[in-house]
Amino acid sequence: MTNQNVVVSDASSAINMSIPVANSSLFSSSAGQKPPPVPGTSLSISKKKKLLKKLELGTTPRINAWVDSMRASSPTHTKSTASLSGPEELGSWILNHPSALNMFEQITSASKGKQMVMFLDYDGTLSPIVEDPDLAFMSESMRAAVRDVARYFPTAIVSGRCRDNVYNFVRLAELYYAGSHGMDIKGPAKGHKYKKSNQAVLFQPASEFLPMIDEVYKELDEKTKSIPGVKVENHKFCASVHFRCVDEKRWSALAELVGSVLKDYPKLRLTQGRKVLEIRPTIKWDKGKALEFLLESLGFANCKDVLPVYIGDDKTDEDAFKVLKDRGQGFGILVSKFPKDTNASYSLQEPSEVMDFLQRLVEWKRDSLPGRNSKV
Repeated sequence: MTNQNVVVSDASSAINMSIPVANSSLFSSSAGQKPPPVPGTSLSISKKKKLLKKLELGTTPRINAWVDSMRASSPTHTKSTASLSGPEELGSWILNHPSALNMFEQITSASKGKQMVMFLDYDGTLSPIVEDPDLAFMSESMRAAVRDVARYFPTAIVSGRCRDNVYNFVRLAELYYAGSHGMDIKGPAKGHKYKKSNQAVLFQPASEFLPMIDEVYKELDEKTKSIPGVKVENHKFCASVHFRCVDEKRWSALAELVGSVLKDYPKLRLTQGRKVLEIRPTIKWDKGKALEFLLESLGFANCKDVLPVYIGDDKTDEDAFKVLKDRGQGFGILVSKFPKDTNASYSLQEPSEVMDFLQRLVEWKRDSLPGRNSKV
């Protein structure tokens, strides 16, 4: 593995960003839709603009579309849909996205002569999904499995959580950590010492948005207090509004509150995860971009002798799955018990199967080395 000291403090020196002046669609799924024309010609231009923004952000159809999207991304609704689809559709989905455990030999065969690099989501992948995000602890056996994987393969945790937060859960200094959906990346310095002043990788493409995210977080935290069960988190480069514990009858009210806050922040956009609304900067950066950046930082840019493997369970992980699919290099593994539209090649049902896969990977690698205690 090749280590490179990559230190980038802002986006201008690393990527070409495009920040729109106005945010015509908070949800990416609504991109391309335009607000209805304003009837009449007697209104001033400024009044027309205000009315257009009101139509765009405040109409019942738009709020209903948000709530429909919230329902569609919820695990309970996914389960219901899967049950209705029947065993034939489930079997078809498994056929197209077979278990990574059942296809283990095929995966390891593809890695012959190549350096495997592991990318792991945290929530729902290394830890179970829980009602309180602050209690999403990984088991000691999972931590041991991840530690062993990192002995043999460069390994990164790519999470929507704040980087410091996910590091406090994992507590393994030898890993790379990409927090806030890849907008805050750091890794082990030489000798695997986790020192904030001496990082092998430091990349924060959205640093200019920090004051804005903090401001939006405080406003959202205050305004959503009227809705029981809402939990708002500040992940440094993005803010999350968890509605897992919110009565579904209150989802419309929650969507309206979030929309009322974001209408004043055209440089922020709204995306979704599993029962969470996420507010992010409108920059072209996601978990897929983070994967590419880390591969380049590790010395694998445009390299054919590398096999990236990304394991994740959320909609936000699809950006990474798509990168691997488009590259025609590496594998995406979706963690899900139910059929989902995905760019992943394989599937695992739950974190316990992820741990089994990681343990088998370590055993396979050890057996392929001259000595069991050898390191790559």
